[in-house]
Amino acid sequence: MQKLLNAAHVAPEIFELRPDYRALLMVVEGIRPGPSDDASETLLREAEKSVKGLLSERAVTELPHVAAWRETYKAFGAKPQKTRNSLEALSRRAEGGLPRVNRLTDIYNAISVKHQVPIGGEDLDKYNGSPFLTRASGQEPFETFSGGQAQSECAVPGEPIWCDDAGITCRRWNWRQGPRTALTDDTTRVLFILDALEPLSDESLVQAADELASALKLLSPEVRTARRIISASPSAPSGES
Repeated sequence: MQKLLNAAHVAPEIFELRPDYRALLMVVEGIRPGPSDDASETLLREAEKSVKGLLSERAVTELPHVAAWRETYKAFGAKPQKTRNSLEALSRRAEGGLPRVNRLTDIYNAISVKHQVPIGGEDLDKYNGSPFLTRASGQEPFETFSGGQAQSECAVPGEPIWCDDAGITCRRWNWRQGPRTALTDDTTRVLFILDALEPLSDESLVQAADELASALKLLSPEVRTARRIISASPSAPSGES
């Protein structure tokens, strides 16, 4: 696990765009596979209640971390009113009910909304190599579905893209994940990516990862985790548990 994390990297041009950006990568193995259950449902309901409380005081676009991501999307040419970061998209859905997808996706979506941090999950058995974040040249194909039909489109030049050695895994930092590495009821090994900008603190980022790890360890005593924070400052902590 640590070898994969050590090989992960973020391109310098990402930090030129946002010097305050941090990525917390966490690999989790030994997960007992399964569909949505009572535990994931409880987490989703707690998250819905939490974000409803936040939205009773301010608009979703005024939530501090959502606002930071909206400004960042504008900085690389995306229109945030049309291309919403995953945190904003989930926060908007929370009042009417967060999506129920599968147990692992439900868990990380709940943690994302509760802690107000974008989180993505990649099935490591469908992953190729180690993750890296870069800005697109515009020639990178992205395989996705539209209206139930498979289609291929290219990333827009300059947009941040998470990739493995086989291609794009997520476009526009945390906007749209590709179906190739999406989590399913059968997933047992996951790479989680938690994206942070100021004003979200390192402490809050780690708290979100800690709660995610704790929720997953309740699924099975065999669950093991390893994590690493990548930032413009190379002194961020890593470790296994």
